[in-house]
Amino acid sequence: MTETLTLEALARDIAALRSDMAVLLAEAGARRVLGQYMRLCDVPRLLSGIAESERCRAIANLFTPDAIWEGVGGAHGAQFGQMIGRDAIAAHFERFYTQASPPQIFNTHYLCTESLTASADKAEGHWVQFQPWVDAEGQSLLRSSRLHVQFALTDGQWLIAHYRTENLFIAPLPQHWWQRLIEEPALTIEGLI
Repeated sequence: MTETLTLEALARDIAALRSDMAVLLAEAGARRVLGQYMRLCDVPRLLSGIAESERCRAIANLFTPDAIWEGVGGAHGAQFGQMIGRDAIAAHFERFYTQASPPQIFNTHYLCTESLTASADKAEGHWVQFQPWVDAEGQSLLRSSRLHVQFALTDGQWLIAHYRTENLFIAPLPQHWWQRLIEEPALTIEGLI
């Protein structure tokens, strides 16, 4: 049996496709801006050759003008607190990156267990984050947190409206673990030459 395609049915199908496409674009936009944020926060820096204040301003520009950035729960609440607005967010990151003693030499963000919902102009997601930190003295930590992030389509650009990081745990890693992994690879492939 062949269904006759009417203009009304075609209009409904096109409207449904547009709605679905808007959700997919929102999800992609949210993931993209969160990925940019994580890469800008990583050490070594994505943007080499610029002043730390420029890096921090680039991070803050990924947020809506009235955005909230907050750390909650145990160490995150005590260490980070809450910032409102781009200027406060930029100042927070500048303090964090310039006043760390000893300075970080490695800090990368790994996200997993994504749960993301979206509409045409808003998105909201939850992730678990892991971060190995290494400082200039060779001390290392593994930090884990639960992220709750809200996004908004602002002037045609996806931005972070509310970023909330909740401490799950902070655990020491063996001193100089990263050197041992580089010097003694965990995986050796023989017989390829």
